[in-house]
Amino acid sequence: MALDVAAIRAHVPALKSGTARFDAPGGTQTPQPVIDAISAALTAPLANRGRTTEGERNADRIVDGARSALADLLGTAPGTVVFGRSATQLAYDLSRTLAKGWGPGDEVVVTRLDHDSNIRPWVQAAESVGAGVRWADFDPATGELRPEHLAAVLGPRTRLVAVTGASNLIGTMPDLPALASLVHAQGAHFHVDAVHYASHAVVDLAATGADTLVCSPYKFLGPHLGVLTGRAELLESLRPDKLLPSADTVPERFELGTLPYELLAGASAAVDFLAGLDPEAGGSRRDRLVASFAALEAHEDALRERIERGLADLGGVTVYSRAARRTPTLLFTVAGLRPADVYRQLAGHGIDAPAGSFYAVEAARRLGLGDEGGVRVGLAPYSSAEDVDRLLTALGALER
Repeated sequence: MALDVAAIRAHVPALKSGTARFDAPGGTQTPQPVIDAISAALTAPLANRGRTTEGERNADRIVDGARSALADLLGTAPGTVVFGRSATQLAYDLSRTLAKGWGPGDEVVVTRLDHDSNIRPWVQAAESVGAGVRWADFDPATGELRPEHLAAVLGPRTRLVAVTGASNLIGTMPDLPALASLVHAQGAHFHVDAVHYASHAVVDLAATGADTLVCSPYKFLGPHLGVLTGRAELLESLRPDKLLPSADTVPERFELGTLPYELLAGASAAVDFLAGLDPEAGGSRRDRLVASFAALEAHEDALRERIERGLADLGGVTVYSRAARRTPTLLFTVAGLRPADVYRQLAGHGIDAPAGSFYAVEAARRLGLGDEGGVRVGLAPYSSAEDVDRLLTALGALER
């Protein structure tokens, strides 16, 4: 099923500005059904969760619906879906909880491919208890993070390994099941940052081999919040810091304070919107998500290849997104121009393609780009061939 991009775009009010948006890796634009769901939650009676008043029941319904929707998206159980302010906040909370069981001589492993939110929380938690940190490298020539890179730094005292499901900088999608097998052979915890991954591919918690996994709905047409899930028996075994009267059941045990009910309503609507990308798909919401993501991948891959061909025809462009399996996210530089200058010139043409390291500072440095990074072009369900042609035309007209 080919995506009806015009129909998708008609649901996204922000696109009426006429800007060609390639900034999706930093956050997608919001469809009207998501906006409407947020508004409906705020205009109906709303109170803290309970079963006595209408407002309490509305809050309960929204939370249960959001857990069910995100469980369908991530291939997990609703009772394991935890909500927080952001994936970064959830990673910090989880790192502090897990670090209670670490000590001197123990080690955590992070990678140079990752966004800093999947590096610094683990590094700082390890340092706080005297544990060591080891770094898994990736091949800058290919952008690949291979099993042998990880195997080289694993050991009998490895307690946790944190790996990206997909690089937000260059799109690399490591072989998660292969990495998980290595990690679990050492008896260690395997944590996956799926913030970028979940925007472009179907997630199945068990298939990835992840013990815990995070994502952010605002990367896939939803509102700004974070989501964590994990193996049920593992979550039951963890004892995070919490207020005395707050719920001690999972997943509420991990949720600090009152949940943002209106944002949870928007997150549910975003999942439903994604499930409807293929209007001919039937079955459960999970079935429809799988079919819709297949159509989305075909659409985004075709546009990515169109961009790659166009960049290859331009002189002086170096593309750093080279992995065999990758998301439709391209990082490049243009000879004679700083990335920020390219960004500004494109913006002058009504094209939003930001520049920087995008918090993947370790990866940018490993690629030889320093903290300045490169220009990043990322695709979304609403990206069109016309947007791509505008981008390539504007790149061809750059003033060097």
